[in-house]
Amino acid sequence: MAITEPVYVAGAFEHPTREAPDKSTMQLHAEVAKGALDDADLKKNDVDGYFTAGIPEYESGLSPLIMADYLGLDPSYADTTDFGGSSYVSHVGHAASAIRDGRCDVALVTLAGRPRSRGQATGSGARDIRTVQDSFERVYGATNVGMYGMAAQRHMHEHGTTGEQLAEIRVAASHHAQYNEHAMYREPVSVEDVVESRVVADPLHLLDCCVISDGGGALIIVSKDIRSELDRECVEVLGFGEAIGHHDAGRIDLTRTAAEQSGSRAFEEAGLGPERVDYASIYDSFTITVLEAIEDLGFCKKGDGGSFVEGETLRAPDGELPFNTDGGGLCSNHPANRGGMTKVIEAVRQLRNEANPEVQVDADVALAHGTGGSIGTRHGAATVVLGREDR
Repeated sequence: MAITEPVYVAGAFEHPTREAPDKSTMQLHAEVAKGALDDADLKKNDVDGYFTAGIPEYESGLSPLIMADYLGLDPSYADTTDFGGSSYVSHVGHAASAIRDGRCDVALVTLAGRPRSRGQATGSGARDIRTVQDSFERVYGATNVGMYGMAAQRHMHEHGTTGEQLAEIRVAASHHAQYNEHAMYREPVSVEDVVESRVVADPLHLLDCCVISDGGGALIIVSKDIRSELDRECVEVLGFGEAIGHHDAGRIDLTRTAAEQSGSRAFEEAGLGPERVDYASIYDSFTITVLEAIEDLGFCKKGDGGSFVEGETLRAPDGELPFNTDGGGLCSNHPANRGGMTKVIEAVRQLRNEANPEVQVDADVALAHGTGGSIGTRHGAATVVLGREDR
């Protein structure tokens, strides 16, 4: 499907903190909003669209109202889509649609949270029964890390994937993180380090799992008319797709994710294929999340992900598919447990030649992909394809 009206990411900002015991979640939202507006050289009063989701302190569902009031925004359009980790990739696509529909011209997207300061053992512990599904799953001890462990085990069973191959993903992320002064874990690790770390949910080891961090990030997405008034380099939104992966009453293929659908929709809208992607930001809650997404997005055949990631395939700047050059959620930052935001931010940095110099890729087209929920039960997938204006 051809897109007739270009839309641009004009501002991007990632909060430098990874632990914020002295700040409120609202304050973090305000700080990232200001950072992104400054980056785009725009003012708060320019904002007429607002997007946010998943503020755990405000379970009432009124988070966009609370945050818009706190930030002093008067939006003509708002969206609080919550797809978990894929939410903020979805917000990019939704903002682009709202702008093309004439609902707004300057969309602000903010994420913030404090799971590290609040002591959340995200994904590893039991939680209250909240849904009908929980009554059949959580009561038996199902946790997120356990469900991702099942997916990894099944992929190994069906395709011969090894723990060493999964470890290559963490190794590449840690190689990139050493150049990021804000990354939580900057020390490079080896395949042996990963497979020798303690088992968390067989076959996943501790170093197969993402960090838990405070912080946040924000984006400014603008119309063609607003972009024409800005001096700074912007990034064009070329294509977007999203999908929901279902549990299907237990008839679930643990080796496949909804990235198959979200990716194909994004590529169709962009009018190009995965072979055109120079850099990829891929949601990395666990190493298996990355491996399955790489397959499902079409970078290799199903079952070939293990062999594909071996060696230096994922390393910047010269690998076949450089990924997560900030260190990703595995090593750098997973703010508010919704790492889709940082995936878009790093893709924008790469296309604007603003990544850390040691990992800067010669990129004209970048992809950001988010996975939310659990690939062991039900999940959301969102994919956005971005491009340099002069590509």
